[in-house]
Amino acid sequence: MRKLIYGMNLTLDGYIAAPGDDIGWGGPPSDELFQFWSDQLQATDLTLYGRKLWQTMSSYWPTGDQQPNATPTEIEFARRWRDMSKVVFSSTIDKVDWNTRLVTGDAVAEISRLKAEDGGPMDIGGATLAGAAMRAGLIDEYVLATAPVLVGSGTPFFTALDSWVNLNLVETRAFPGGVVLTRYETRH
Repeated sequence: MRKLIYGMNLTLDGYIAAPGDDIGWGGPPSDELFQFWSDQLQATDLTLYGRKLWQTMSSYWPTGDQQPNATPTEIEFARRWRDMSKVVFSSTIDKVDWNTRLVTGDAVAEISRLKAEDGGPMDIGGATLAGAAMRAGLIDEYVLATAPVLVGSGTPFFTALDSWVNLNLVETRAFPGGVVLTRYETRH
């Protein structure tokens, strides 16, 4: 059975985007934090995206390694992203590319099916998609890169739940710029 990991950058008050889907609140990540996310991507067998995050990622990373000011870490990340297997869950887009498969049906059923397969870890990204997986009890690990900024409202990292989810702290790590990474596993 595969492990499902939900990890993103978020504000101290728990938002992944400020109002208007603004993700500029954190500025560019430090080289160390960007390397962490690149290493996380390398350790991932399959990434699951909701529509909005897919559109954000696919608008830049397919050619991110060809940008004139791309750092070595960005070049590495772009190549890893382009080459890895991805699944996009959406009922409003009709085409995906770059080693990606589109799922238009029941996301929770498909994520459950993918988890039951043999294989390496899966990452899930996008608040709506991750929220559905969270409510279904499918997430095994949470990775939060919390920036020292408050935005007051926007798109929350966590969704409303019907019952408590108990977690075990696995890792805490500080990055330049005051970003604190925490990793938690769910207790089953």
